[in-house]
Amino acid sequence: MSAPRWIIHLPTTLTSLDEVTALAVALRDSLGHVTAIDFGETTLSEEDRQFLRTRIWCDAPHGGPDRCRLPNDHDGPCTTADSPASS
Repeated sequence: MSAPRWIIHLPTTLTSLDEVTALAVALRDSLGHVTAIDFGETTLSEEDRQFLRTRIWCDAPHGGPDRCRLPNDHDGPCTTADSPASS
């Protein structure tokens, strides 16, 4: 059995889903080189409803380490490339 992974809960002062999604995208874009962070598994929740999470990215595997970087529930095929639709 592998060791459990840990989650960092990082509260913000933002008050809309669009704003906090944009922050998550900016964090992924600026810290994507940090291999200890699994941005594909990023979820968002309201401060007082942390049990109800919103997934941001599709994160479907593409063989090897690559995963889909498009929004969750996107139309069309998955992609690993950055595109305007990925934010």
